[in-house]
Amino acid sequence: MRSRRSRHSGARAGLALAAALPLVTGVLALGAPTAGADSGPPARQSLAGTKPEWATAAADRGSTSVKKAVTARVYLAGRDAKGLADYARAVSDPRSASYGRYLTARQAKDRFGPTKGQIAEVTGWLKSAGLKVTGTNEHYVTVTGDAAAVQKAFGTRLHDYVKDGRTYHAPSSTATVPVSLHGAVLTVVGLNDAPRRAHRDETLPGPSSAFVNAGPFSTYYGSNVNKSLPSAYGGHAPYAIKGYTGKQLRAAYGAKNFSGKGVTVAITDAYASPTIGKDIEQYAKRNGDKAYRKGQFSQVLPADWKHGSPDECDAAGWYGEETLDIEAVHAVAPESDIVYVAGASCQDDDLIDSLHKIVDNRLADIVSNSWSDIETHETPDVATAYDHVFQQGAVEGIGFYFSSGDDGDNSHKHGEKTVDTPANSPWATSVGGTSLAVGKGDHYLWETGWGTHKAPLSKDGRTWTGFPGEFTGGAGGGTSKIFEQPYYQRGVVPDTLAKADGAAKPMRVGPDIAAVADSTTGFLVGQTQTFPDKSVKYGEYRIGGTSLAAPVIAGVQALAQQARHGVPIGFANPAIYDRYGTAAYHDVTDHPLGKGQGIGNVRVDFNNSVDAKAGTTVSLRSLGDDGSLSATVGYDDVTGVGSPGSDYVTSYVPGHRR
Repeated sequence: MRSRRSRHSGARAGLALAAALPLVTGVLALGAPTAGADSGPPARQSLAGTKPEWATAAADRGSTSVKKAVTARVYLAGRDAKGLADYARAVSDPRSASYGRYLTARQAKDRFGPTKGQIAEVTGWLKSAGLKVTGTNEHYVTVTGDAAAVQKAFGTRLHDYVKDGRTYHAPSSTATVPVSLHGAVLTVVGLNDAPRRAHRDETLPGPSSAFVNAGPFSTYYGSNVNKSLPSAYGGHAPYAIKGYTGKQLRAAYGAKNFSGKGVTVAITDAYASPTIGKDIEQYAKRNGDKAYRKGQFSQVLPADWKHGSPDECDAAGWYGEETLDIEAVHAVAPESDIVYVAGASCQDDDLIDSLHKIVDNRLADIVSNSWSDIETHETPDVATAYDHVFQQGAVEGIGFYFSSGDDGDNSHKHGEKTVDTPANSPWATSVGGTSLAVGKGDHYLWETGWGTHKAPLSKDGRTWTGFPGEFTGGAGGGTSKIFEQPYYQRGVVPDTLAKADGAAKPMRVGPDIAAVADSTTGFLVGQTQTFPDKSVKYGEYRIGGTSLAAPVIAGVQALAQQARHGVPIGFANPAIYDRYGTAAYHDVTDHPLGKGQGIGNVRVDFNNSVDAKAGTTVSLRSLGDDGSLSATVGYDDVTGVGSPGSDYVTSYVPGHRR
């Protein structure tokens, strides 16, 4: 797979893995011991999905040099992989007798983690094949060696393949391991090198380039309308808001008097902003949020950082993501503890490590993740590694929330319809996006599915050019080509979505739930930035993306857990779908003002992104059109079951009748 993960703010193809997923059948993606041309010699066990789909005969350029250096991670399945998946489902299902009977991190490790004997056996086998073991922990063994040793260990041949105009090596057949290891190996990641170019560095770059919103603004939705501008949709459109604050979001999503007290939310991103502490404190002070108490915010950082090339990771670009995530959670759940767990880079290995730290040390109840890749770039070996940590978290009562993506069905950006990952996992909560209208007195007005189009003001100021204009972004969603429909979506997700594009059986559809994401109706954040005059200072700006929606939902879940008297919600999807069709949700549609009635907002943007020296651009932003995805009555592939309504948080109060 492409090992880079991308953030969302500002900003696996057709593989038959579905039948092997734990939420579907209760087993992991491990093949049964077998022999054959594609699965190695007898007495070996296949590791499903280790040959990437792009390693085709047409792309094959011959054998990889036996001297080629390879680094790989051999993930460990633990002593009872099936039992882990089964227990993760049982404690997460409100209809199960085991619901909420979570294990401590120590109990989970003792019951499901690998034994010392398994680790020693796997390590010994790898060394016997000629590989050098460079690291070992309770999740994986890291090895290096030449291609000859890798081929010996995993019973496959490495070939060179052309992918996207470049050449990478990959297994020419499914990797295998000896049956004598008795299922101790979950999967192996790193047998292909498309691409993994990170290098170590001790320091991080300074704050990224500044961004400033131009006015005029609305202070609440619809408060400022310029009637001299051209009309649209039967009337004059209001200016975009300056940026919603915590008070407005709490009111919109039914926070009531809950604050998240006693709940810990973890946030994972790549890298770490060097100014985050003072930025979040200044933001809270300026925008009416509760001040951080001592120790309320903490960080877990790696010993060193790995920087990829600028087009891979853009370390400084992640600072704004971290800032948004923390400020959004605190705005919605002002008394929840927040721990930021940084990935050493934007590579899967490092992001998985950050998730493992949370689970191994039970650092949080809720984990917000605003990063992803697309499913067609994912390979099943990596997907299996993610699912395993999600299951480990589920048995401890930890839930993982992922932004669903910012490019709709991805066809506009990537040329094909595909969902985002890891949000596509049946073990993760996929958070979609909306355009949100909060009116005077913090009154919730309506939401549309997030799908925005931009039409610039004509030179003569009389029309909106190309109305409604080009697609600028929208909530990710759609039907997975890998994962079968999990049990909690049955009876809720219509077959028109679950069997989209000719699927033979119902598949996983995302998102699961939604919140504000459209940057036109976005959230105000504060961050230290580098301005054109080289000054480095704090500034505030409006931002959106499903990387806003994910921490907003994480904050709402913190409120819900407090309402539940502090009992963790854990893996939330079964409980989320259990509330479908009740007053717990706003049933979001693309036309909340009536069938066929469009909605527009006026935005003014600095051409140079910071000031008026290069002029401004005025445009109309039309809401509620996410391409092939549509927000409809009931479940849909833009907003899932909907956004949290006035009764969502209180629906978790014990004894509450829905």
